[in-house]
Amino acid sequence: MKLFPFVVRVYGICYDQERGILVSDEFIYGQYICKFPGGGLQFGEGTIDCLKREMMEEAGQEFEVLEHFYTTDFFVPSAFDADVQVLSIYYFIRPLQPLKIKISDKAFDFPELKPDVQSFRWINLAELSANQFSLPIDQRVAELLHDFFAE
Repeated sequence: MKLFPFVVRVYGICYDQERGILVSDEFIYGQYICKFPGGGLQFGEGTIDCLKREMMEEAGQEFEVLEHFYTTDFFVPSAFDADVQVLSIYYFIRPLQPLKIKISDKAFDFPELKPDVQSFRWINLAELSANQFSLPIDQRVAELLHDFFAE
């Protein structure tokens, strides 16, 4: 057993009133994964700085972190290492400038299939559901978002 069998992940929920929620389609460890944009917290980094860094790495531009939305409140083992527990933190975010990244109309729209390839797309709020996401925490967040925007 590892001394600290945890990994902390930080994700952004980018909402556009006309287009919906921005998602990231990725090919990771041979698996097709639909998830929220973001990634792993590095040692010495705060969660907001982590998310800003991740968005710069993934989207190539700055995002403002608006407010906390959700932190994992149930046990989830890592999809890539069953001996590690995942803790995920979600914030609402918005780009500081219009999005420059290519936004696809279809899922997993990769120019070529290779490790760590990524594409982005919008999911309309009316179509947002847990089964569109690959990972259990993202699925829970999709349910919460559905309820949040229904109010």
